[in-house]
Amino acid sequence: MTHIAVFGSTNMDLVAYVAKAPQRGETVTGREFRTLPGGKGANQAVAAARAGATVAMIGAVGNDAFGSGLRSALDHSGVDTDLLRTVEGPSGTAHIVVDDDGGNAIVVVPGANASLTALSAGDTAEIAAADALLLQLETPLEGVLAAARAARESGVRTLLTPAPAQPLPPELLAATDLLLPNEHEAAALTGIDDPAAAAAALLSQVPEVVVTLGAAGSLYAARGAAPVTVPARRVTAVDTTGAGDTFVGALAVSLAEGTPMPQALEWASAASALSVQRPGASASMPYRTEIDGAAGGTA
Repeated sequence: MTHIAVFGSTNMDLVAYVAKAPQRGETVTGREFRTLPGGKGANQAVAAARAGATVAMIGAVGNDAFGSGLRSALDHSGVDTDLLRTVEGPSGTAHIVVDDDGGNAIVVVPGANASLTALSAGDTAEIAAADALLLQLETPLEGVLAAARAARESGVRTLLTPAPAQPLPPELLAATDLLLPNEHEAAALTGIDDPAAAAAALLSQVPEVVVTLGAAGSLYAARGAAPVTVPARRVTAVDTTGAGDTFVGALAVSLAEGTPMPQALEWASAASALSVQRPGASASMPYRTEIDGAAGGTA
């Protein structure tokens, strides 16, 4: 069975649903509020576990009620939480506004995630035993870089989601096998608005890139190969929160199982399409049987 290690954030999502997101200085009335487990690291862990892998989460929660709830939610989804630390202080939170078009705006407060600046011996051993390592940028860069280096030293494939967008140290890119920005993050990293041109530019720093394009699908580029575009499935979005993390988790599982990239992208696209038709982040993520049914076959 494929084994995925995730080093990253664990947040409690505080989600307000509104007809239209407020502008600066504006107050609007919401129609619903939910408290849901999230965080890009935890989301990708849940997505990979539901997609059929065994998954270990390396992260941190606070010694508050949110921390207990986050750990319980990961356990319930089948994610190994032995390396999920509990630290003094509050857990990370994400304050999310979701509008009636399914779009969202998010403010992340790191909380316990800010403590992830280094690896323990157990973390390093877990990464070395994995088929793939998933990384994001909601935790301190020094910790992300340490995890990427550990994976490189053990020959473990590293998939990095560069979100939230920020300048990346060359040594982190050098330790990344597959970079997974969305179109806005690709533009922020390169200064190039066109996704295909941005992906081509990023190949000077990493060997493979997948740029996610929202409703337009995804674009894959690799050194020495022609780019591949996979369209998104046409569905009515209810909540796009966590859709990118669903895509990444499913893609990581499919690739680790040896599926060629074009078919893996199709399968991940089916998973993402299922997730946007449901509210919440990790709560919306589909199970393998659902993805296989939507994709018309296995990964």
